[in-house]
Amino acid sequence: MTETAFDFDFGLLKDLTETSGVPGYEDRVRELVREELATETDEVRTDAMGNVVGTIYGSDGDAGDDATGAGDTYEVAVAAHMDEIGFMVKHVTDDGFLKLDALGGWDARVLRAQRVTVHTDDGDVTGLIGSVPPHTLDEEQREKEEAVEDVVVDLGRDADEVAELVSVGDLVTMEQSTVRMGETVTGKALDDRICVFAMLEAARRIEEPDVTIHFCATVQEEVGLRGARALGVDVDPDLAVALDVTVASDVPGVDPDKEVTELGEGTAIKLKDSSVITTPKVHRRLRAVAEDESIPHQLEVLPAGGTDTAGFQNTNGAKPVGAISIPTRYLHTVTETANGEDVAATIDLLTAFLRTETGAHDYSL
Repeated sequence: MTETAFDFDFGLLKDLTETSGVPGYEDRVRELVREELATETDEVRTDAMGNVVGTIYGSDGDAGDDATGAGDTYEVAVAAHMDEIGFMVKHVTDDGFLKLDALGGWDARVLRAQRVTVHTDDGDVTGLIGSVPPHTLDEEQREKEEAVEDVVVDLGRDADEVAELVSVGDLVTMEQSTVRMGETVTGKALDDRICVFAMLEAARRIEEPDVTIHFCATVQEEVGLRGARALGVDVDPDLAVALDVTVASDVPGVDPDKEVTELGEGTAIKLKDSSVITTPKVHRRLRAVAEDESIPHQLEVLPAGGTDTAGFQNTNGAKPVGAISIPTRYLHTVTETANGEDVAATIDLLTAFLRTETGAHDYSL
């Protein structure tokens, strides 16, 4: 595949991934998602936490039947989270440097010498995470394990100007563009905007489904699946399918059993992660649909990390759940990388699964 062969709307993917939105403050990306869902679904609403739900009513549904608009129609929830990992300013030093509190899981090793955007009341400000030159480090400093609490942000301004410009509680995101790189796309916040994108693309392709489908863009996943758990009560689906990225450590130096998935081998059908064991009949039907439609796919057994799948499984009583993942290298960095064909396969599988869901499949155990 060449750099111009992406069979999907790369412009929308670029907008989604480059727009800021840390846990609890997903405002900018939420507006973008709302705009897209408004053109592809019958109704769009936002709850008190900021989750966005765009609903396409099934052939037996009636938008006036009840609070959710689905009546007795079989309901499916599709979920992907909008938030990205980032930071909140916790202290401004007397010298004008910023100290940060992490919003989500960061490996401090990847933060050194990165540009960031500080979101202040007066607008966005570029800063950088400083790095002491190796020439001046002593042996103890060289061996010290890096931690987020040691990170400082330099705004290139004097202390008085910084104190006037920045407040405790201001948000900080990584500054990075999303680009095509050979057969891949790379940038920040592919976790999980690339799956929000896949969900929106599937919504574009769905017309007159047999069942009611709620396309859910969730919040605060990176700090404990909080948005999905709240949404599982409000939406209360009969079946839930979550979308998220998954580990692809198919790079030199990693043992094959630690790779989890491989780039270019297709979308990943989740069997488990640390938060959920997916319903066997759901992941088997996902696999059957992929095989029937000749959609490239692989199986995912993720030893660590949770997803919105768990947020729906038992929030409002036990529910059948499944999950589809996009293999991604270098997770939780500013160079997260996914294969374009895997993205296309994810969109194809989700679309085919939803088109063939009639509400008559037996997912009981």
